[in-house]
Amino acid sequence: MRRDITLELYGKTDIGLIRNTNQDAFRFGSFEDGAIWMVVCDGMGGANGGDVASDIAVKSVSCELVSAYCAGMDTAALQGLLASTIGKANASIFAASQENKTLRGMGTTIVAAVVVNGSYYIAYAGDSRAYLVRQGISRQLTTDHSMVQEMVDNGDLTEQEAKFHPHKNIITRVLGVNPDIKVDYREACLESGDILLLCTDGLTNYVDEEIMGSECDGKTLEEYCNALIESAKNGGGGDNITVVAMRF
Repeated sequence: MRRDITLELYGKTDIGLIRNTNQDAFRFGSFEDGAIWMVVCDGMGGANGGDVASDIAVKSVSCELVSAYCAGMDTAALQGLLASTIGKANASIFAASQENKTLRGMGTTIVAAVVVNGSYYIAYAGDSRAYLVRQGISRQLTTDHSMVQEMVDNGDLTEQEAKFHPHKNIITRVLGVNPDIKVDYREACLESGDILLLCTDGLTNYVDEEIMGSECDGKTLEEYCNALIESAKNGGGGDNITVVAMRF
C-alpha cells in the first residue's frame, strides 16, 4: 500500500420505522498493509432466519478475507479471493439451513469490497448495492439480481417503472438457498475525494441517487452516513437501513 494513500471508513445500521427486527449486518476493517475490506448483507427469510443468514455471511467473509489476503495480490488474485470467500459463506449458510429445519429457506444478499492501491474490487449477489460518489454525483456500480431488473434489461420496464413495481422485492440470486453461488464483479480506480458506498435496499428504496451524491457535501463520513439513514427514514423507512462508506 502506498504511504501517501489515506482511507476513511464508517458504517451504521438502523432498524427503520416499520420492522420489528434488523436482518441487515455489516463489518469492515483493514489489512496489515493498510488496504481495507467492507461487507454488507441483507438477510431474508423472516422468522426462518434472515438475521442468522446475514450474521453468518458477514462473520464468514470477514474471517476469510483477513486470513487469506496477502499484500501484493494482483487483480486476478483479488477477484478469486472475493469469489471464494463469498462461496464459503454461501456454503456455511446452506449447511446451517440443512441442519436446522426451522432455518430452511433462509438467505442473504451480499456486497463486499476490497480497496487497495487506489483501486476498488467489488463482488456481489442480490440487490444490496455499491455506489461511487465523485464530486457530489452518485453512480451505481452494481446491477441488482432481481426479477424487476431482468424486466428492465429486457426492455419490458423503464427504470422509473421499476422503482414502484409490486414485485421489486423478488431476488433472483442470494446466498444460502443453493449449494453454490455465482457472484458478479466490478473493479476500477479511485480518485482523490471519492466515496465508495455499500448499502442495503432499505436505503436505495427510499433515497434517490441525487441525494446520495449531494448529502456528502461538507460532511464527515459519520455525518454523511447518518444523513443518508435519516433521509431513508424521512422517505418512509419501511425496511432496515445499512450503509458503509469509505472516503479515498
